[in-house]
Amino acid sequence: MNHITSTLSKSVFSRVASRSLLGSSLGSNMMRTSIMHHRGYTTTTGASKKGGSGRFLFLTLAALGGAGGYYYTSAQSIKTKHVPALSTRKEIDYEAIYKDIAEMLDENPDYDDGSYGPVLVRLAWHASGTYDVETKTGGSNGATMRFEPESIHAANNGLVIARDLLEKIHKKYPEISYGDLWTLAGVCAVQELGGPTIPWRPGRQDVLDAKSCTPDGRLPDATKKEDHIRNIFYRMGFNDQEIVALTGGHALGRCHPERSGFEGPWQEAPTMFSNEYFKAISTRTWIKKSLANGGWQWVDKNNTDVMMLPAEIYMYNDKEFKKYFDLYAKDEEKFFEDFAAAFSKLIELGVPFKGNEKVYRFKATTA
Repeated sequence: MNHITSTLSKSVFSRVASRSLLGSSLGSNMMRTSIMHHRGYTTTTGASKKGGSGRFLFLTLAALGGAGGYYYTSAQSIKTKHVPALSTRKEIDYEAIYKDIAEMLDENPDYDDGSYGPVLVRLAWHASGTYDVETKTGGSNGATMRFEPESIHAANNGLVIARDLLEKIHKKYPEISYGDLWTLAGVCAVQELGGPTIPWRPGRQDVLDAKSCTPDGRLPDATKKEDHIRNIFYRMGFNDQEIVALTGGHALGRCHPERSGFEGPWQEAPTMFSNEYFKAISTRTWIKKSLANGGWQWVDKNNTDVMMLPAEIYMYNDKEFKKYFDLYAKDEEKFFEDFAAAFSKLIELGVPFKGNEKVYRFKATTA
């Protein structure tokens, strides 16, 4: 048994038994116990896992510069699929889609840490985080990652796994747009892995070609400092508190050398959504580790399997960011509340809602 597995068995199970989730101690204990019973939490490291899902959810090692020949401007004409009037449109059973996605999360125990959840969260994030509030371009509307060059941007390495996985759902429910499907899958993954309820509403329309692909470099570079992180997220319309709340999504998943150049999970239970990421970054001793590719990352001095990205420690050492890291380390309920609001905002960036869309609050199947 390696250090991660040992630590998980000693600490996570006892934490699940005693913690309070969103103010309901009994309800949270039952939910977390059910999650642990139904979904595997393999955290073994070492040999590269099949496929590689987690990488990092949004502090991405993105290649900088434009994507040759492709420009996305607010003045550009965008072709989308024709959407019938609500009165004639076939009713889409979003509850059924949610349940089908949930059923799929742990269908392959050999994939990564036993769950497709983290890679689905990352897909939802990367499909949404290209938004520019000034030009009103990018965002989850359009599902432009279906096309090159966006599909092969460095920041999107490995996300073909998530897109292909969701093709099975789309074939069963062809009426749902890819933009709606991808963001719904991210919501489902967070909730099924123990996270908060995230309000979600449909309304995204798929573009028909690559002309609407956003230029490369709109997602964060994990090697850079806190000013770069602010520039990226301020461009989307987020403030410091929202940035840190979203960073807490790194409770899920792991980095893969073949994807990002970094390696390892951020904490010992990478398929359980919690505030453990904030506890880890704020209480452990972090030392630099050189990587085979010439880069470096931070690792926990007492458990070098656990890592942090360079940008994250820069963020934690920033006075304004730090107060939110410390807040969420102490108060999981507050983290869950703020993450749900920020993630809901993220996946709605650039979506032309008409105002009459139903807001869904799906119940986790593990509850």
